[in-house]
Amino acid sequence: MKKAGPLGLWLAIGWVGFVLIPWYAQSRGLLDPGWILAWDRQSTAPGLQQALLHGRLWLLPLVLPLLAPLVLLGRRQDTAAAANLLIACGALGTLYLLAQGFLIIHRGWGFAFLADWFGPLDVRQFGIGTGAALTLLAFLMLFAQGIAARGAVNGDRFVVGSITLIVALVAAFIFFPVARILTGALQAADGSFAPVVFVERFLDTRIWGLGCLAGGPRCGVAWNTLTLAIATGAGTTLLGLAFALVVTRTAFPAKRALRALTILPIITPPFVVSLAIILLFGRSGTVTQFFADLLGIDGGRWIYGFWGVWLAQVLSFTPIAFLVMIGVVEGVSPSLEEASQTLRASRWQTFTTVSLPLMRPGLANAFLLGFIESMADFGNPLVLGGNFQVLSTEIFFAIVGAQHDPGRAAMLAIVLLAFTLMAFWAQQQWLGKKQYTSVSGKGDAGMPTALPTPLKWTAYAITVPWAVFTAVMYSMILFGGFVEIWGRDHSFTLRHYQDAFGVTQGAFGLVWSGTAWNSFTTTLWIAFISAIPTAMIGLLTAWLLTRQQFGGKAAFEFGTMLSFAIPGTVIGVAYIIAFNVPPLEITGTGIILILAFVFRNMPVGVRAGIATLAQLDKSLDEASLTHRATTFQTVRLILMPLMKPAMLAALVYSFVSAMTAISAVIFLVSARYELATTYILNRVEAGNFGLAIAYSSVLIVVMLIVIGIFQFLIGERRLGRRGAAAPAPAGFAGAGR
Repeated sequence: MKKAGPLGLWLAIGWVGFVLIPWYAQSRGLLDPGWILAWDRQSTAPGLQQALLHGRLWLLPLVLPLLAPLVLLGRRQDTAAAANLLIACGALGTLYLLAQGFLIIHRGWGFAFLADWFGPLDVRQFGIGTGAALTLLAFLMLFAQGIAARGAVNGDRFVVGSITLIVALVAAFIFFPVARILTGALQAADGSFAPVVFVERFLDTRIWGLGCLAGGPRCGVAWNTLTLAIATGAGTTLLGLAFALVVTRTAFPAKRALRALTILPIITPPFVVSLAIILLFGRSGTVTQFFADLLGIDGGRWIYGFWGVWLAQVLSFTPIAFLVMIGVVEGVSPSLEEASQTLRASRWQTFTTVSLPLMRPGLANAFLLGFIESMADFGNPLVLGGNFQVLSTEIFFAIVGAQHDPGRAAMLAIVLLAFTLMAFWAQQQWLGKKQYTSVSGKGDAGMPTALPTPLKWTAYAITVPWAVFTAVMYSMILFGGFVEIWGRDHSFTLRHYQDAFGVTQGAFGLVWSGTAWNSFTTTLWIAFISAIPTAMIGLLTAWLLTRQQFGGKAAFEFGTMLSFAIPGTVIGVAYIIAFNVPPLEITGTGIILILAFVFRNMPVGVRAGIATLAQLDKSLDEASLTHRATTFQTVRLILMPLMKPAMLAALVYSFVSAMTAISAVIFLVSARYELATTYILNRVEAGNFGLAIAYSSVLIVVMLIVIGIFQFLIGERRLGRRGAAAPAPAGFAGAGR
């Protein structure tokens, strides 16, 4: 007789959620023990109590899909009848739980026609809580168990369960909120369905105009955005590759400093980078004034427009390309390069015919991420754009500006999504169906091959000036925190740091008197909590996309990139619209910030994981499974150690993005959950640049420390002798140049 296995676990979770845990959300969460003492009250009762004692009889039918699978405990669950029962119970339970949540909300019936049919509803319900979430999870996993029992994906319950869970999460926290706001493109000002208005909005010359090509003042925002995104994607990919080659394939003496300078821009609020660029290259900037005094050249206003935004974006997003590319460059097999040189190929021929083709997944993913980041960027175009308008800023002003036209904002978001879909398709076409495996189960004792001399010096010529420029810019930022007024009064002071992070002695001990402490601790807490699930979900998704075959995989992959393509302002507004009322009522809480960060940043983990897994031979998985390891054990013990670069990229990016994000959370913060970036933005708007820069400097130092901790905890990926010795000398294998 078979053991219950996972079925018993999921049924136990479902019953606990239904009969023991509060069904509706608690204002203070489950960590407050008050709900235990008030277990029978209407606000804290579990689902079964809500149905029997508090008049919410519509919850009672959920008992049936929880009861029926109990007959399978201790019996075979791989028969057709058992599988069909699990599928039916899981599907019906999930659909009914969601349906009742949408149909009955805090004001009674969720739709006016229901009130007309059945009359007013005296008993109402609120946003689902932990109990309802656990019951919903149990129904989803029952459905997945049934699908696996029917033989889907070779009957692997772990794989089917993972796919089901991620699809549900993507649908709930990406597709649902985005769909809620995008439907506005089909609505007139009064909310009625109006497809004619949709066509008028789409054909607007402000979107597609080509006046700049005919001598006019400007092009449409769509062409501006597309041109900028292509230029930014190309620039960040080139720089990311150059930095990765210098760090991994040369004997450059300052590699650690180069790594630190490379990731500095990603740990800085975007408007601080833009502000530093203005103070360097603006009309009264340090560099502009230097050349004006030396050569009598008027610097002009070139920084306010395409080139200024491009410079800021390349500076801001090169770290993403570097984090993706460094794992890919490290993953190129030295044995293949040694074999090429053994066959008398030069180092240049080896690099162009062996190494570079194996880096194509990383190059494609780095470009795609740079392209999407540029399209979704809000802070840099807002500060440096001038008359150069892009989709993200136009969406922002359409939502919060004087025009207040959500329909136009939705249309602009659709255009942005279309561009993203085109980039995604182009990437897939470029990669094709070729294989890029370079790490197999046979082991690799090769040594990294040195770069061809011309390529090495070209990489130096690209990276060293860029690193110096980055160092100068951040020195200016650091300098600004210790002077009274940056650019005007350079008297030394610690006043800004004292105002932000002051600690005084009070009557009852130390008092955290600085005005920034609340936002700082809140931001640090939320960033830590969101980083771990972001990396886990992203890498698990990447593994499913690269190692499993299932229907709708292409749509599933694009769905995981959807939130990354939408500007943060749209995501923020979409979350408010979708999650301000039941069934999921979380506006104003810390949970909504965590969810926004997790699903906004998840694509970085997905793309980094895909690029790394493309180099790992599937024979590694097969060998493990042949030795009777489970799929979960194979992922945990075999693949995860080899995915350390992708894991580090996902953790680092998700953490620092949560620490520095502004556009996605500007509408989601509350008085209780103020974040560092909103605090800094408020100081900038108030003209207190010194305090804003001081706070940014503290954030940079803290994030560098956390990144170092992540690197120490994760460690390095070891492949044969790689990492144990420096790259081979210039004349290795007698290949010459």
